[in-house]
Amino acid sequence: MKEQETTYELSEFKAASKALCPRCRKGKIFTGNTYGFKTQKMNTHCDYCGLRYEREPGYFYVSMFVSYAFTVAEMITACVAAYVITGNDNSFWLYSIVALLTVFILSPFNYRYSRVVLMYWLSPGLNYNPNIKQKEINPTSRTL
Repeated sequence: MKEQETTYELSEFKAASKALCPRCRKGKIFTGNTYGFKTQKMNTHCDYCGLRYEREPGYFYVSMFVSYAFTVAEMITACVAAYVITGNDNSFWLYSIVALLTVFILSPFNYRYSRVVLMYWLSPGLNYNPNIKQKEINPTSRTL
């Protein structure tokens, strides 16, 4: 009697939150943690399916706009939270410090997930393929 290999598919949101390849959902897009002492680097290709992440030169320039949207939403949320907590509505320095700390603390998150959002939801033709097979790729130059 053969043992059946049980596999499960990650949902699109869960795979994106783990920063996995948008085509196979198995290979990692980044090396390292979002917050850590080592810098996070982006792999050039998926280790599992061989997908080249930078589809064309300048592809990730669009992620700057996604990162900008993240930053604006985070700053507004942080400043509204500061107002709700303190009740102070006329302190320029309070809101400046809160906004700058928010941008500084969340910049590694924005760097990583602006690229993930670009690949998962803003790139036409880059879709999940559950039937993709593992491929061998050239082991040189895997990080950007």
